[in-house]
Amino acid sequence: MTSPSQSPSTPENPMKGMAIMAFCMIILPTMDAIAKYMATFEAMSPGQVTFYRFFFQFVCVLPLALFHGRALFQAKRPWMNLLRGALHAAASLMFFMAVKYMPLADVFAIYFVEPFMLTMMSALFLGDRVGWRRWLAIAVGFGGAMIVIQPSYEIFGWTALLPVVCAFLYTLYLFLNRAIGEGDSPLVMQVMAGLGGTIFTAIVLAIGNAAGEPNFEASLPASVTGLVLLIVLGSISGYMHLLVVRAFRMAPLSLLAPFQYFEIISATVLGYALFGDFPTASKWLGIAIIVGSGLFIIWRERVRSKQAETALQAV
Repeated sequence: MTSPSQSPSTPENPMKGMAIMAFCMIILPTMDAIAKYMATFEAMSPGQVTFYRFFFQFVCVLPLALFHGRALFQAKRPWMNLLRGALHAAASLMFFMAVKYMPLADVFAIYFVEPFMLTMMSALFLGDRVGWRRWLAIAVGFGGAMIVIQPSYEIFGWTALLPVVCAFLYTLYLFLNRAIGEGDSPLVMQVMAGLGGTIFTAIVLAIGNAAGEPNFEASLPASVTGLVLLIVLGSISGYMHLLVVRAFRMAPLSLLAPFQYFEIISATVLGYALFGDFPTASKWLGIAIIVGSGLFIIWRERVRSKQAETALQAV
């Protein structure tokens, strides 16, 4: 799950930005493979994995932030950044609960309704202009998601809808990113998000564990391997997302957004290699529809931006 940031008006190095983005999108699904591994082979609940994911993100990124000075303790919007971390943690919790039961590729495919939700919410609440072509692409994209959800729902029940909940929470997280803007550095925002996510998941974990809910059972890693994997999980989260922010400062959003779909490829490979899961023909059809609709929306946004720039230049 990525955290795109607004790109600057003058990108530094588009080719390097694309290379960094492609690398991150291939590596990031490793986090979700680790979460599934911990649930499958280490008997660790998704709630506990989510807690360690944000705790080790905080621990791993904090020294880097402290090395760069006292800016961490002078965050301009600390409470907004903590809320941002809590929203991200809630989305991650839904995602990790989904991958415990479902194949990685299925979860990623359903989760990628997020760009459609973001476009819809931008139109409804921010007044962004969305033409009929993009509305049609959104409808087609949701149709593709239903093709993936349908067999998964028959097998897993309501669990198949968890990626949709995750996508909605992540959309809210992106909206909050937009509200916060660039007042704080990406490094400070990552540390604060790690802290906010840790606090949120600790509270949820305590409540869920007290209620006897298996998905929130509190436990320590059952082996040294498990502990190492959890540290790797937090490290990937912290440092890869910093690289994603770096990529978006080197190249425009419209150029980098399509690389997000590399996550489906990586998730499919990991799911097959580690767990023997491979999408069926109908699910591949749904994935193709979702990706095609998403790429069309990105393309239309790029065309619209160029038309707007041309109109301004003509004035």
